[in-house]
Amino acid sequence: MSATDHGLANAEALDLSDIVDTNRYPLHRPDDPGLLATIETARVHLDREGCAVLRGFLRQDRLERVREESAWMAEKSFYNTREVNAYFTADDPDLPERDPRRLFMTRTSGFVTRDMITADTLVHRLYVSRAMKSLVQRCLGEPRIYEYADPYAGLVLNVLPDGTEQPWHYDTNEFIVTMMTQQSENGGVFEYCPNIRTPRDENYDGVGAVIRGERTERVQRLDLRPGDLQLFKGRFSLHRVTRVEGDTPRLTAIFAYSRAPDVVGRLERTRQLYGRVAEQHMLAEERREERADGLID
Repeated sequence: MSATDHGLANAEALDLSDIVDTNRYPLHRPDDPGLLATIETARVHLDREGCAVLRGFLRQDRLERVREESAWMAEKSFYNTREVNAYFTADDPDLPERDPRRLFMTRTSGFVTRDMITADTLVHRLYVSRAMKSLVQRCLGEPRIYEYADPYAGLVLNVLPDGTEQPWHYDTNEFIVTMMTQQSENGGVFEYCPNIRTPRDENYDGVGAVIRGERTERVQRLDLRPGDLQLFKGRFSLHRVTRVEGDTPRLTAIFAYSRAPDVVGRLERTRQLYGRVAEQHMLAEERREERADGLID
């Protein structure tokens, strides 16, 4: 009996019809006209706004199971509270006070890492499947994408209970794929500033104005619901999740892919986010090269 028959994560899986609404998103028929139209629309939104949402990606009758799995996993979350800037860098007293690299915000959030997410969960089955990678790759216009080799960061569950938030920040990779699995009672709104920086320009003045609340016209708010799949170019778009309110935590599965194989997260950021590191992180840091785009992480 194959791994698919057992309902386990399987990198060869092409048929996700027991998880995904394949009437709307026929992933097992890659040349289906409806799927091609969806991919083209996603590309347009990603090029224009750095963000695309596939509404109702998960089957309606699977929403409760993915919520239950996520709620159970959330009990194992590592929580961390620290003062961070949008770049996860240390303070530099030589910079002007209004420079965004000197604007620190309180970040409190929880994460459940990949090594604690079992192979029979729906999010793990989605993450590793060939069908999912093919969809993401085509929407992004990439020749190929890979799972993170990082033992912690490839697939994570983000947990935001009452009173927590994710302040303004960038992602370290060019794109990220997420799916909310449980919505908070209040707050927890995803906000972003499309393409506020480029590989050639950090746009410190514009970024600082957004973080200080002086410029709000660039800020877009996204109404995400459980089961929606979001593709986001978070390396160039400043973004945050507003403060969560109520007894129901905001839970979101994060699927991390990369353009190259064997990608492992940075040592210090891994320590900050997950409270621990693995040997892979220490070895990768020893041979770490500067980012090709020259941006601050």
